[in-house]
Amino acid sequence: MTDHIEITRPEAHPGVLVLRFNRPDKKNAITQAMYQKLTTGLLEGENDDSIRAIVFLGTEGCFSAGNDMADFLGFAMAGAVGEPAAFGLLKALTEVTKPLVSGVDGLAIGIGTTLNMHCDLTVASDRSLFKTPFVDLALVPEAASSLIAPRIMGHQRAFAMLAASEGFSAEQAREAGLIWKVVSPDQVEAETLKIASSLASKPPAAMKIARALVKGGAEEVRTRMQEELVHFVAQLKSAEARAAFEAFMKGR
Repeated sequence: MTDHIEITRPEAHPGVLVLRFNRPDKKNAITQAMYQKLTTGLLEGENDDSIRAIVFLGTEGCFSAGNDMADFLGFAMAGAVGEPAAFGLLKALTEVTKPLVSGVDGLAIGIGTTLNMHCDLTVASDRSLFKTPFVDLALVPEAASSLIAPRIMGHQRAFAMLAASEGFSAEQAREAGLIWKVVSPDQVEAETLKIASSLASKPPAAMKIARALVKGGAEEVRTRMQEELVHFVAQLKSAEARAAFEAFMKGR
């Protein structure tokens, strides 16, 4: 349901748009409908001159457990054609020119981790866990994480995260350059919005240029996303992925 993504403009933080995962009973696992609403909200924020910073938040104890496995198992077993809805969000992330800020408390799994690689500043609680179990599910990295993660943290730590499926604590993620700041759980949202407000208050043209210079060109990121997608969809429909998904669903 689309109400599992909450889109708000906090009165106390003018110029800030908040996109919140709000499906706590499912650990904020993301469905196709949720991806579509996230994409719409993100692009509306990008195209609205009154918005100068965009924030991603989750709920208490959970940012996002990643893709909804039932959705993905259905996609794989039905032999669906075309791009998963997640890819619309990933492409939108490459089109945004405004600062992206995220606040993570607790679980950040799969795209719950890789989404933060596209954010400019991330605040995380000291109880957060960043993990990308792609290979464990017979899948491959997505969101251009195979390009961005090695740049951020070097080959060995990127391989540990993306291929070996090692979990990173908040402090390990900070040391690796994946996130900006570690705070207590009760400070995550306030600190994230404070940072977003500060960015929103700065001259917008200068901010846009500075961000583009720091991030570099988006074309390489889009190309890698497309490359990953080819492998991801092929693996998603593979026998080993079906077996991994079914084992996950039975054992969860």
